[in-house]
This record gives sequence, structure tokens and C-alpha cells, in this order.
Amino acid sequence: MIDTANLRQLISLDGNGTTFQGTYHRVPDERDSSQAEVNVKSSLGIFFLNSLTLPRAATGDSAIYWADSFANCGYPSFRFDLPGLGDTEGELSLDFLDFINSGGFSSIIALKVTELTRRYNLSGVVLVGHCAGAVSAIYAAASSEHCAGLVLLDPYFHLKQAVRPWIREQISTWARRSSLGRFSSKIYDLAGDLWLSAKGNSVPRNANFPLLKSWKQVADAGLPILLLKAPSLKASGVKPRQGEFDYLSYIASMAARKGRVTVTAIEGTDHSFANRVGRLAIRQHTENWLQTHFPQAISGEPTLNSSHRTEDTTTISEANSMTSIPVDQTGGGN
Repeated sequence: MIDTANLRQLISLDGNGTTFQGTYHRVPDERDSSQAEVNVKSSLGIFFLNSLTLPRAATGDSAIYWADSFANCGYPSFRFDLPGLGDTEGELSLDFLDFINSGGFSSIIALKVTELTRRYNLSGVVLVGHCAGAVSAIYAAASSEHCAGLVLLDPYFHLKQAVRPWIREQISTWARRSSLGRFSSKIYDLAGDLWLSAKGNSVPRNANFPLLKSWKQVADAGLPILLLKAPSLKASGVKPRQGEFDYLSYIASMAARKGRVTVTAIEGTDHSFANRVGRLAIRQHTENWLQTHFPQAISGEPTLNSSHRTEDTTTISEANSMTSIPVDQTGGGN
């Protein structure tokens, strides 16, 4: 059971002309300290990013649950709102998603990672991002010397499609509601699958190529990466549309030679990972991964060194073998 006494502290990072508002989740040894600034003994920190426009607590306060759990394992954890989100001031543009998809937050996140590591004497941080937050995390990791690893929850590597014309919406409605339409849709899907196979499963035109470039950069640097995937549309009882590109296999293959990439599918949850199964699975997989790659953090010793960004690595990317690992469902809760 986690002791909630003096568990969290509201903090601000006000350097570089931008003030981030956030929450610091203390490790057990520091919870009785009355100091405003706590030295966490050069351990690894966990840095949570917003998922699109959600506040830093995330859906169902799931980020609070994860941060409390990681801190209780010895990893000081920090949840911050990005500019314009939650408690952090800023303006959100109408093309906010395009801003994220182009790496708009990457430079300020990298600066704040540096500020955080210096302020709390951290050896480095692991960036945790969900969905759009995972996109920002990948971009930031590519430009931050203090990023020691990534935990990515259901990231995406494509750009949004243009709004479909009215006539296509009507055709889609007809295809769902009539027997002839459903039959025509099956033929269309089959033709699309054959076309995808014929062209060699090449990267689609709406792929986010700058993001893929950043992914390759951090994976080639040997950065430990944990990618946790929600159930596919097919597993959820929804048939994927024709020609659906397998981005996970593609990005894993990009990192196969030098990368330390672990890809795991989480069953029994959804994209938010906010139900009991999802929350427990994210916690347990992440804690196991942290203790595998950064065991020094538990004892408060430095974790970020040259071995984290090197070609001489013994961990092989789990390129095309996405697995579901059973989750212990006997504990947890807020």
C-alpha cells in the first residue's frame, strides 16, 4: 500500500521564459522532508506529458496512479502540463494537432527536461507520453541529451486525413446499412488488401515522416524504449479498413540492428488504458522495464551514462513479435 502522506508537491519550472506547472511525486525517502527543493540523490526521474488536450492527471486520474506507483518504487515522478494545457498558461492554435505532429513542443520539452534534471539533481529522465503525448516525447527525445528512455502508450505515426467529401460519407453510410452495401464494402476491402500486398507494404503517403526520422534517431542511439499498445480494432470487434499499414512492425524493424525496443500489446483495455486492467498492466510492464534498464534508480545511484546511447548493446529489438503478457489483477487501486 502506498503511503499518501506528503506524497505529492505542486511545483513550477520557470526557466527559459516559459513556466510549466506540475506535480512532483516524491520517493519514500523524501516524503518526510520539509524542504521546498529536494535532492533526489541523482536517481532517474519520470517525466509525464499531456495526451493532446487532457490535463496532466489523464483519463480517470490514471497518470496520478502511475506516478504514485513509480515513485513508490524509487523513481521520482513529475507530471507537467504543456503550454496552453491544464494549469500551464499559453495559447492553443486551431491547428493544435498539426503543431504536435510537427514536433512543436519538442524544443521546450527538451529545455524543461534539462531544467528539471539540474534542479533535482537527476541523472536523466524517462519521458512518458500517451497518444499525442507519445509523439511529443519522441520528438523531444531526439533533441534532449538528458532523456534516458521512452515509455510510449499507443503512439501513432500517421497524419490525419483530410475531411471526407459529403458524397463519400453518404456512400459509407449506405455500405453499413444495406446488404448490397456491405457486400460491396467487402469487395472493396479485398481489393485494397491485394493492392497493399502488391506494392510491398510500402509506407503510406500520410505517414508522419519527420516523426519516423526522429524515431529512427533515438532508436539508433540505443535509447531503451517501451511501447505499450492497446488492442487492435480487430481484437475489439471492429474490422480495420482496407490497406491498414502495420506501423508497429515497421518502426520495430527500423530499430532492429541497434535498438532496445520492447513492444507489448495490452489486452482487456482500450486506448485510454484507464480501466483497472489497463492501469495495472501499464504500471506492471513499466516497473519491470524500469528495473531491467535502470535498476540503479531504486538505490538512488546515477543511471544516465554513455552505455544508454551506444551501438554496443545486447538488447535486441522485439521487431515483429508483439506479445500479450498476462497481468496480475490482484492489487492496485488509488
